Amino acid sequence: MAKVNVGNETIESKNKALVLEAFDTLFNKRDYAAAERFWAAEYIQHSAHIEPGREGLFNLVKSAPPTLKYEPGTIVAERDFVIVHGRFSGIGRPASWIAADIVRIKDGILVEHWDVLQDEATEEQSLSKRPMFGATFPS
Repeated sequence: MAKVNVGNETIESKNKALVLEAFDTLFNKRDYAAAERFWAAEYIQHSAHIEPGREGLFNLVKSAPPTLKYEPGTIVAERDFVIVHGRFSGIGRPASWIAADIVRIKDGILVEHWDVLQDEATEEQSLSKRPMFGATFPS
């Protein structure tokens, strides 16, 4: 399938940059006013652990400890869909979450979300003896 170019960038590269900026703005900077420009007012949430809509997502982040940190890893995109594999640490749980977040973008704004979450394994817990995220195991 041919890539659609917008100026010198593809739609996919623009969408990946958009998702990374949106996640950093919400999860790391916790700038809710700025984050509103990334998430549609009628945002559709498919995650079972998050209440509906943009407000459900924002309320989840507001209720998280101030130590919450999001680190993106591998990111792929095709047309209006972006998948980013990342780590949510400092979430007030015994283990960080490793997430594959799937977002749909329409007209430059995040309109729909799905995710797959898993507790991050320590080296002792890992049968593969490989870290789930990055190059090292959590300490």
